[in-house]
Amino acid sequence: MTTDERYTVISADCHAGADLLDYKPYLEKRYHDEFDAWAATYVNPYEDLLADTADKNWNSERRVAELEEDGIVAEVLFPNTTPPFFPSGSLTAPAPTAEEFERRWAGLRAHNRWLADFCSAAPGRRAGVFQILLNDVDAAVQEIRWASGAGLRGGLTLPGTPPGSGLPELYSQAYDPIWAVCEELGVPVNHHAGTASPPLGDEPAARAVFMVETTWFSHRALWHLVFGGAFRRHPGLKLVLTEQGSGWIPGVLEMLDYYHGRLVAAGTKANTAEAKFGAGLAARMGKPPSEVWRENCFVGASFMRAHEVPLRDRIGIDKIMWGSDYPHDEGTYPYSREGLRIAYAGVPRDEVAAMVGGNAARVYGFDLDLLDPIAAKVGPTVAELAEPLTEPPADATSPAFARGASVRVW
Repeated sequence: MTTDERYTVISADCHAGADLLDYKPYLEKRYHDEFDAWAATYVNPYEDLLADTADKNWNSERRVAELEEDGIVAEVLFPNTTPPFFPSGSLTAPAPTAEEFERRWAGLRAHNRWLADFCSAAPGRRAGVFQILLNDVDAAVQEIRWASGAGLRGGLTLPGTPPGSGLPELYSQAYDPIWAVCEELGVPVNHHAGTASPPLGDEPAARAVFMVETTWFSHRALWHLVFGGAFRRHPGLKLVLTEQGSGWIPGVLEMLDYYHGRLVAAGTKANTAEAKFGAGLAARMGKPPSEVWRENCFVGASFMRAHEVPLRDRIGIDKIMWGSDYPHDEGTYPYSREGLRIAYAGVPRDEVAAMVGGNAARVYGFDLDLLDPIAAKVGPTVAELAEPLTEPPADATSPAFARGASVRVW
């Protein structure tokens, strides 16, 4: 939306979490002694969580001030810090073993309860994304009901099922109770990059391979849920793919439609080489993938790059939700206005308004009557974002500012 010539900007991709010891009050008391012992020996592997700026993750007043300085009035909050009993941040941690599950689950539930309080510290301006594990579907359903009732409007973070996880694949009907309760309660299902990659080790080559492959592993959730029929059985389900790029979407949808057409021929008189593999698929999955995308799916287009913007009609202008990725180094802070300019200069005003805030308000239930007056004071002006950015900020670290950036992110 625009207000008095300013845009209402909602970041669909930000991150937050408690300082390690601050999770303790949110843990069930029976875990307190174990937590003390674990925390005493835990070594945080993340430089940004050891720096003086780490409090951006949990300092509510600082976040509000810095986001407003950046022209942003509301945010969707994904996890960032390490929850109790986790070896690393939960987005990249491997699925727990049977022996680890109980304590890991207690740690995630502590994070969710902390997050509810953190969101309530800035009413109407934060949509908290809560966490579940897939090892116990009944427990996940119970947590979804609690989180929805606690006001965590950002929906759930869907864990991945990477090779070797030991979990059923995401196309499995074992997860139908999760899709059903999300449809019932209007809870968005978010799949964030990094959550579905298999462990590769710590060698420099492994880290490079992770960077190349991690978005592809995250994309898999789309075709798993589509071909698994989750959207046919639960037509009100919403899937959001965040921080995975957006330029890949049109080509992948064409590819999925191609295979759908070839495979469902098994249920018709058509004869294709793939038909023998597709028996029962047409009835099971329902509509072609591109139709499912149009009706059920969205993209959290974090720091959307200029070369992705010309594809917006094929992606769906009503599907794209810009995100700053605050407080990560790859995010656009403190140059989000410049990041928006490099992406959206020359794009029609109503389209920009939808992609920078209107779509996120609709998907996550933000109240624009509350946010528009704030944006009228701090939001970027329509004229400002219409001006092309000729020189990126010299100290900007976001890929949004990479010169000649035209790499296709799968």
